[in-house]
Amino acid sequence: MTQSEGTQLVDELIETIHWYFDALYNGDTELFEKVMHPHVRLFSATDTPTVELDLPTYMDIVRNRPSPSSRNDPRLDRVLSIEVATPTTAHVRVQDAVLPKMFTDDLTFLRVDGRWRIVSKVWHYVLAESARQL
Repeated sequence: MTQSEGTQLVDELIETIHWYFDALYNGDTELFEKVMHPHVRLFSATDTPTVELDLPTYMDIVRNRPSPSSRNDPRLDRVLSIEVATPTTAHVRVQDAVLPKMFTDDLTFLRVDGRWRIVSKVWHYVLAESARQL
């Protein structure tokens, strides 16, 4: 992979990450389905029992909760790290919020048919009050 190719892959990945943030903030299921692979798996061990979701189940959750934008919540999303391991695989760690929860998401991406898609999401959250103490 040349430096130019690597830069293009990172730029495309960053664009996809911004779509992910927009989908979260706006509760946009169509945009989620654009950035998530149809067979994505989502996991969290913050609560007991461990949460394991597929895309349809996660989309039902998104549809049935108020979006942060509908409540005029501040946008608290940011990228913590990006690693493009190969031309078809990447790992991204982000922070975002659906208040009162503050999330750290580990996202694994595959580049399929010329675009990045999330194939796994593993998250942990703290309540916003707890986040101030970190």
